[in-house]
Amino acid sequence: MLSEQSAATVRATLPAVAAALDEITERFYSGLFDAHPELLRDLFNRANQAAGTQRQALAGSIAAFATHLLDHPDQRPDAMLARIANKHASLGIAPEQYAVVHEHLFAAIAGVLSEAITPEVAAAWEEVYWLMANALIAIEKRLYAEHGGQGWRRWEVVERVAETADVVSLRLRPVDGGPVTDFRAGQYVSVRVELPDGAHQIRQYSLSGAPGETVRQISVKRVRGGGTPDGEVSHHLHARVQVGDVLELSEPYGDLVLDEAPDAQDTPLLLASAGIGVTPMIAMLAELAESARRGPVTVVHGDRSPADHALRTDHEAYAAKLPDATVHFFYERGAEPGTRAGRVDLGGIDVAPGTHAYLCGPLPFMRAVRSQLIEKGVAPADIHYEVFGPDLWLA
Repeated sequence: MLSEQSAATVRATLPAVAAALDEITERFYSGLFDAHPELLRDLFNRANQAAGTQRQALAGSIAAFATHLLDHPDQRPDAMLARIANKHASLGIAPEQYAVVHEHLFAAIAGVLSEAITPEVAAAWEEVYWLMANALIAIEKRLYAEHGGQGWRRWEVVERVAETADVVSLRLRPVDGGPVTDFRAGQYVSVRVELPDGAHQIRQYSLSGAPGETVRQISVKRVRGGGTPDGEVSHHLHARVQVGDVLELSEPYGDLVLDEAPDAQDTPLLLASAGIGVTPMIAMLAELAESARRGPVTVVHGDRSPADHALRTDHEAYAAKLPDATVHFFYERGAEPGTRAGRVDLGGIDVAPGTHAYLCGPLPFMRAVRSQLIEKGVAPADIHYEVFGPDLWLA
């Protein structure tokens, strides 16, 4: 993939570039938003920009992609690229935007590393960038074709359910009355809202209803931490959006989906979640129950308390429909009979050989569960995860 000459140059300069990536990405976003303020207002997540998490995710993805090119010259990191491409497609990213990113990213690299960026070094890193960009453009083009193109659709809120003090479920139906395309359990939609300052901010929410329904359901946790921009969209949805209001939604995207191969029916599964990470797991359990899944399914969830456990009734009901399911709920306080006290710990839970695991929740939770699964013999390739917000796993 990467030319021999460029590979040698990237290998020699990767330590210096990686060490400066935080400064490079900070300068990149500053230059990008100075030139295109509409991108911060109407496309990029302002809360993630304020917190610096988007910069960390960008730096991590660049370093991970370059390292993969060097370590595995004949392979493409499709799992990483697919995750990024699905997020981009849900935002409606267009191919021409990669040229805008290139302009400001390489201006930032030159500004931070100055004399170290010789024409040879610049050419090598340009090759890395366009290998990654063109791969993403190709995947996104395919995703758009599968979903009938880019664009937003207007959906009316037809029901609003308070799941917990901080989680509300919104059930929506398309305003145009047209058909509702199906989705795969575990996928998410982007929701675009207009905020009081006129900005159009976008957030992704997992679809928490059962696949095949004629309405979409999202379950939104109110992000605590104060005012704007932290939690501005979740606060808007909780405080301002009522039955009869209209939201703009993307088509469903996301690659954390169950294996649909016929021979996967008997594969042992483990669905582990924490907090609002329960939402894709509910849809997965609904799909498994509908398909009369034969193989063993282990359900694991951790929360602060039973009262904080959103969609618990659905969690239990769908698991109860499976012929071979075990359920383990962990609560940091207020554990009830039949549940466990403390944080999720797989130590006392049997994990069958050949298990495929699906994880969703805070990053420390997923890292801990992944380590425990590997210790129990689960192959790393069989552990799949979804990160809400910027993917800081690589960073």
